[in-house]
Amino acid sequence: MTLRLASFNLENLDWSPTHRSDFEARRAALLPLFAALDADVICLQEVGAQKPHKHGAREFLALDRLLDGTPYAGFYRAASRRPGTHAPADVHNLVMLSRWPIKAARQIHHDIVERWSWPPPRDGGAAPPPILIEWDRPLLYAAVETPSGALLHLLDLHLRAPRPAPVATARGEGSSKSQIEGQFIAAQKREGQALEARLFVETLFDAEPEALIAVCGDFNADEHDAPTRLLRGGDNELQQGARALAPMEERVDAARRYTVIHAGRPKMLDHILASPALAAAWRETRILNDGLLDEVYASDPILGSLHAPIVACFEI
Repeated sequence: MTLRLASFNLENLDWSPTHRSDFEARRAALLPLFAALDADVICLQEVGAQKPHKHGAREFLALDRLLDGTPYAGFYRAASRRPGTHAPADVHNLVMLSRWPIKAARQIHHDIVERWSWPPPRDGGAAPPPILIEWDRPLLYAAVETPSGALLHLLDLHLRAPRPAPVATARGEGSSKSQIEGQFIAAQKREGQALEARLFVETLFDAEPEALIAVCGDFNADEHDAPTRLLRGGDNELQQGARALAPMEERVDAARRYTVIHAGRPKMLDHILASPALAAAWRETRILNDGLLDEVYASDPILGSLHAPIVACFEI
């Protein structure tokens, strides 16, 4: 059985009746990428949800319009919700699309790692109030029943970008002290949620040591950054071990190994990590980054996405 697993950050996919032409231009740029992926299962990030009318509940109107008339329109679907509600958030939702039935789905948001407070250092003799460390959005888990009968365990995630979180200090929100502390808070959020994702993966291994597991999404981190290292696991610096997750993008030629261009520098921020049993079935990885725009210099409205999709092929 062939499995084509993809991950794609859609870059704030949105739709409104007043900007139809912008959406159609984005759709025209995105559809060839979806067709080239030819995925059986795809993990999406940054999917917006819109209201059909002023007082209506949010729905995935943009995604439905994007996929209309494509094979993906009939795929099974799992989606994240705004924590504490039963409705999607306005922006940055996670969505999984699967050719095969989704047997179980749940989101994870401080289910394993509790929120905590960080006390900033004293500033000008005053003790600032503690700052709550909380994830910006949840993780999304799904178990897909493949035609072989085996379950594919998927974790879709979008970790916080490493830009500073807003911090008010006695010197002003834009001060260097505010920026430094904001950078530290952003790192706690990004690495803390990576820890929660990895600990959830541990529960999957506990239940099934030979499980087919994939962690997909926008890590906002390259292969050497702490979040990626946390997610990969392993028992030594080479990230080896019975529970280590292998990065499928490392099997792409180095010149093609990037999903974002930032100020002229190619960066690998989007990943597909596979458990040993799944990695053993690997056949091919492709990153569709031809014509990718530089995220620093790209003008609005964005054409397509500033992230390249990645797809890995397995023979189960």
